[in-house]
Amino acid sequence: MPRRQKPLKQGLQGQVRIIGGEWRGRKLPVPEGEGLRPTSDRVRETLFNWLQFSLAGRRCLDAFTGSGALAIEALSRGAAQVTAIERDPKVTKQLRELLTPLAGKRLQLLNADVLQWLEGEPEAPFDLVFLDPPFHQGLLEPTCQLLEQRGWLADNALIYIEQEKQGEPITLPPNWSLQKDKQAGEVRFGLYAR
Repeated sequence: MPRRQKPLKQGLQGQVRIIGGEWRGRKLPVPEGEGLRPTSDRVRETLFNWLQFSLAGRRCLDAFTGSGALAIEALSRGAAQVTAIERDPKVTKQLRELLTPLAGKRLQLLNADVLQWLEGEPEAPFDLVFLDPPFHQGLLEPTCQLLEQRGWLADNALIYIEQEKQGEPITLPPNWSLQKDKQAGEVRFGLYAR
């Protein structure tokens, strides 16, 4: 007889599984939000294989946190601190309830518009940035430009970019160089070095 899964709290949809590190195998509910599209297990596994020697002790930014999957995976694998930004206040509240008990003070979860937030002054630059914005909203290019122009990136920072496979080409800062890239389903993703 198949095991019955516990019903999810109202406002949650599906689950994401932490693939590696301290919390490997743990499943977390996905908050419910318009256009929320968690990075697939397959894509996350590839990304974190690329990053396996680049995470320990790093300061990270998850600029479009959504489900929180990239942020919590980075923390599980040894990132020192992750700042996660989510625009939807309901999703932010749900993420706070789900992730704070696990990550504690290593996770700074902010309810903000990324482009407005990046106009501010950084306290300290980030070593690793995850960019997985909602598709078809033109957010990727201005986010990349602000990260570079406003001093948000450490020397030798790594930037992960996920976008729709059929999306318009974007202009990235000229000092960013592509390290690795791949496609999976309708998604194209790559890792850049500054």
